[in-house]
Amino acid sequence: MSAFVTLDAVAKRWSATTTVGPLSLGIARGETLTLLGPSGSGKTTVLRLLAGFETPDAGRITVAERDVTALAPAARRFGMVFQHYALFPHLDVGRNVGFGLPRRGTGDAAERVAAALALVDLAGFERRAVQELSGGQQQRVALARALAPEPQVLLLDEPLSNLDPALRERTRRELRAVIQRVGITTVFVTHEQEEAFELGDRVAVLEQGRLEQIGTPDELYERPASLFVATFVGRANVVRGATARALGARDGQLVVVRPERLRFGVAGIAALVRERRYTGAAAYYLVETESGDRLEVLAAPDAARVGERVRLAASGVLTFAEPTP
Repeated sequence: MSAFVTLDAVAKRWSATTTVGPLSLGIARGETLTLLGPSGSGKTTVLRLLAGFETPDAGRITVAERDVTALAPAARRFGMVFQHYALFPHLDVGRNVGFGLPRRGTGDAAERVAAALALVDLAGFERRAVQELSGGQQQRVALARALAPEPQVLLLDEPLSNLDPALRERTRRELRAVIQRVGITTVFVTHEQEEAFELGDRVAVLEQGRLEQIGTPDELYERPASLFVATFVGRANVVRGATARALGARDGQLVVVRPERLRFGVAGIAALVRERRYTGAAAYYLVETESGDRLEVLAAPDAARVGERVRLAASGVLTFAEPTP
């Protein structure tokens, strides 16, 4: 897979203790890459370096083998959707979408606005006031504005974070459909794992300015490269000591096991069910082992009762070296 966008040893230093990179990665033409990490991990800085809003202290950025490291944002042909959409309240939808389009003719601009709105299922909304729109519709207007100039790369900076959960889920599906329909190379920043997994062909996990791992959602979940990735991506029980050894760990190792990889049985680690949280098709059980470790188990709603003594077996456990103090 050849790279369309590359970051080659790109680094940005904010202070003696705050640095992003050096970071190297490639993004294929038409691929959606999500940058996933906690607050302060550097993901928005990477997006701003790509956009040209920040200049790297080292390394270079190329698009289609062209060095764009020193280019101004307007010269990069990137579209961007911000977290707060940045729509102009005094302009209607059509003029928001057409803002910044080259004025090669009124008809040409109008056609591109109409085409961009059709892409996001807002055909005929040109004369609507943006204040009349729902949060999801405003997000789609911002997306249409980013797509109208026909950019070669689309950058999205947590554009769904201001939506309520139900609307966020629906808008996420709509956004994925638009990106696939256009076929545009996309970089999406988020701190939400579910969002990253649903939208990204691949996911780059960042922590403290470092690239911890890049891969498909399946690869990150099933084969995490570090303890941080294992615990940040998905639910995870971290087990040490006697319980870890019972699960196959050696001296100096700890075990990470997903709740769905634990099961109740007739043999295994002795434990007591402390809590049960019903979720519909399944339930999360908090169990405590005889050595005092507390583990979360995902099982059928009737698999166990609070106060019941059970036995635990596990499959697919992950072992990591104990972090040094």
